[in-house]
Amino acid sequence: MRIAIIETGAPPADLERRHGAYPAMMERMLAPLTPGVSFFSARVFDGAAPPPLSAFDALLITGSPAGVYEDHGWIAPLEDLIRASAAAGKKQVGICFGHQIMAQAFGGDVVKTDRGWGVGVHQYAVESAQEWMRPFQNRLACVVSHQDQVIRPPDGARRLAGSGFCPNGVLSYAQGPAISFQMHPEFDHAFAGDLLRAREGRISAGLIDEARASLSQPSDRHVIAKWIAAFYQSS
Repeated sequence: MRIAIIETGAPPADLERRHGAYPAMMERMLAPLTPGVSFFSARVFDGAAPPPLSAFDALLITGSPAGVYEDHGWIAPLEDLIRASAAAGKKQVGICFGHQIMAQAFGGDVVKTDRGWGVGVHQYAVESAQEWMRPFQNRLACVVSHQDQVIRPPDGARRLAGSGFCPNGVLSYAQGPAISFQMHPEFDHAFAGDLLRAREGRISAGLIDEARASLSQPSDRHVIAKWIAAFYQSS
């Protein structure tokens, strides 16, 4: 299996030097769980063309500081790729921005909500068990970092998990074998802490302190990674 990682943004430069770019984080997360799978990335936010359908078996769409509703020239071609991949039966997974762009491409609505920033470790309740959720658990804790949210899922989408802050936290889609996550399982706590420091001044000091304190909690990021790997490998 060849997984194309669609790179839709980059960490701040100093964090990228220390922790790697988002595709590197994704590969570190999934490669140990997916023997025989190869990865390549397309830096679409920086001018790279989306890969043709013939180049990959599955998609993985990263996070980004961009909003899916913004006027970037690479947004519409990425939406086209998402719809074409679904029509071709190719599995795809979206993370944060990837979650939002998949929902929008399939007909849902995404906005910058008045709930403000979600940062630190958030708790999600799993509402619908799926075969690929192995090992299953009915609650998840994971790092988040977002202001935008899917406020209306596409027609036929199923909400699999959510929180009080972000009701549509995990979705599956009727249009094809596709799932998406608002949380960031590829972020370890060290990167999350550095990202909070980078955002001081943009986020209220009280929320930053609360988010830092939440990083003392364990994360279920490795459980989510196993779910994503199982989804890719399912028949």
